[in-house]
Amino acid sequence: MYTSRSFAEKCFRFLLCSLFTFLYRIEVRGIENYKAAGDRVLIIANHTSFLDAMLIGAYLPEKLTFAINTVIARKWWIKPFLSLANVFTLDPTNPLGTRALIDLLKKDIKCMIFPEGRITVTGALMKIYEGSGMIADKSGAMVLPVRIDGAQYTPLSRLKGKVRVHWFPKITLTILPPQRFTIPEEAKGRRRRQVANAQLYDVMSQMIFESNDYKQTLFSSLLAARATHGGNHIIAEDVERVPFTYRKFITRSFVLGRIIARLYPNQKNMGILLPTMINTSVTFFALQAFDRVPVMLNFTTGAAQMVGACKTAGISTILTSRRFLEMGKLDAVAEGLRGSGITIACLEDLRAEMTVSDRILGIFATYAPRLAYVTTSKSTADDPAVVLFTSGSEGTPKGVVLSHSNIQANRFQLSSRINFGPSDKVFNCLPMFHSFRLTAGTLLPILSGIKTFYYPSPLHYRIVPELIYDTDSTILFGTDTFLAGYARFAHPYDLYSVRYIFSGAEKLKEETRKIYAEKFGIRIFEGYGITETSPTLTANTPMQNRTNTVGRFMPGITYKLEEVPGIQEGKKLIVKGPNIMLGYMLADNLGQIKPLEDGWYDTGDIVSIDEDGYISIKGRTKRFAKIGGEMISLLAVENAITELWPSQTHAVVAIPDSRKGEQIILLTQYISATREEIIAHFRSKKTSELSIPKAIIALKLIPLLGTGKIDYQKAKTIALEQIVSQAA
Repeated sequence: MYTSRSFAEKCFRFLLCSLFTFLYRIEVRGIENYKAAGDRVLIIANHTSFLDAMLIGAYLPEKLTFAINTVIARKWWIKPFLSLANVFTLDPTNPLGTRALIDLLKKDIKCMIFPEGRITVTGALMKIYEGSGMIADKSGAMVLPVRIDGAQYTPLSRLKGKVRVHWFPKITLTILPPQRFTIPEEAKGRRRRQVANAQLYDVMSQMIFESNDYKQTLFSSLLAARATHGGNHIIAEDVERVPFTYRKFITRSFVLGRIIARLYPNQKNMGILLPTMINTSVTFFALQAFDRVPVMLNFTTGAAQMVGACKTAGISTILTSRRFLEMGKLDAVAEGLRGSGITIACLEDLRAEMTVSDRILGIFATYAPRLAYVTTSKSTADDPAVVLFTSGSEGTPKGVVLSHSNIQANRFQLSSRINFGPSDKVFNCLPMFHSFRLTAGTLLPILSGIKTFYYPSPLHYRIVPELIYDTDSTILFGTDTFLAGYARFAHPYDLYSVRYIFSGAEKLKEETRKIYAEKFGIRIFEGYGITETSPTLTANTPMQNRTNTVGRFMPGITYKLEEVPGIQEGKKLIVKGPNIMLGYMLADNLGQIKPLEDGWYDTGDIVSIDEDGYISIKGRTKRFAKIGGEMISLLAVENAITELWPSQTHAVVAIPDSRKGEQIILLTQYISATREEIIAHFRSKKTSELSIPKAIIALKLIPLLGTGKIDYQKAKTIALEQIVSQAA
């Protein structure tokens, strides 16, 4: 049931659509979803500008009933809109108004509401009002999401000064498939409202994600970002303190890419051995521009492991810097690589190879980058974009092949849940050979118009906080180990500008969380990801945050849980989604990609999920010890010992035991650690005595990987050597 338009209203709608289409090049997608929704429909949309209501009223085929705040309904600019729709004035402070709207929907009327209640001032989703979810639940209506994109760049938005404003940007309306809420019958009263609101938020964030075009190459997105934010928009700076604009960044990428393509014409996969600097990002996109696949090499592993990685990925040339090799004391590693037949190409030497034609291409690319890209690349979104190697903390590293759409999907998943924009500044000091640092710390900012400051080492605990202060950075990524180090040396005002800190790769200690809250007044948002998933699977966010969990699943992720024999608490997590890798490169199948079966990836992680969808990590299948027939989580043991001595770093490993199968060994930086204290603590927690470490090894430093994770392989080797030595 709907109200038809009069002839005068149809004429006004036609004129308005013609004007909007001419000015904003309006594109409407998914109109078939509108037709499939039926009669009793609650249409929801993100609220980006003062144009939103008129756009929906003009371009959706029927005359809708709009629920509008009583205050807004009195505004002068809403008057022209009244002929496009029926207006239902809704006072958010009056419960009777909400009930009246529910009754209206039950009459099979199509109603439209903005769940945020106000125009966004962040560019992302804002608070979702509970009343909107309750309306959908109580009325039994189908929920039809509509994404408005582009209107936020007009002068009629509230983002002036935060984004580059255009008078007439392209605007897209995307109508997503209709869906109905499914709320458990046992949820009553306040709890039911909360569940309905959470489902509405998920629908909204899923809408934001799905209506983004992640089926494009990374370099195409770089060019789109330049078009959106302007060629003179500054996006990068490092310790050299030379700012890079989009124009300069793209031009240098084309010039360097052409030199590489000319000197190494038949090489598809090429290694990158560089620190976290602007030149590393330029080199990455230089390869992208000319259909090459960057293979990010971990410079902390040594020559032997790097040679193995190069053979696995089919690499014959590594791009690096002579200055980096010297400062990083990697000359011996470079010689080892050369001795294995791998060419070491230094950027300093490549610059000397620049020709007149390279300079001409640079000028051409500066003013016509899209045309230049068409002539240099034939890559598609489903082609490999990068090869990364797993950390190797528990075994031999494997090559993980991520496509362009894998990485794009993951950055859009993040942006659908977290508010960031061109006014933010990312401080990136983590190595780019790690998936989280590459996607979240490098590619997401540069493709979203966010300025990034690059610093080559996360280990400079005194310098990093000072630079965060000096650069007015607003977003920081780190591991618990690195964040705890910064907290020890930082002045309370060093992080005054920081809005978000995201922690991953290892469990965030309560001590670290507490010191950031008390000393700096900042919440740390803990997340969880894997190299194979590009990497983010879950994250706590400002809107949805629960302590001692790693947050909720990103939009677009499907999962299933599998029982593991012997493990009582938690199940093994298996996931599927657009951010899941193309496959592995393995040492026994050099240069070839081994794809996943049916797109499902077995994470090997044991998790539990609460009723609100928050995930807790219980351990890895490889991080369990079988003692006396019982499965003991080494992560749980590690966490319990961290509770006992929170200011120190600990690693728990399992080694063979002739009597009980395996025994647990504790490696700790706490020199005074004793088994008696551990036994008393475990008994107070009523923890099984099988979980108590059999031996304690005190170390000055726990072995770490370059990513900041504990190197459990090396820790296990140390434990075996120590125990064998003691036995002898």
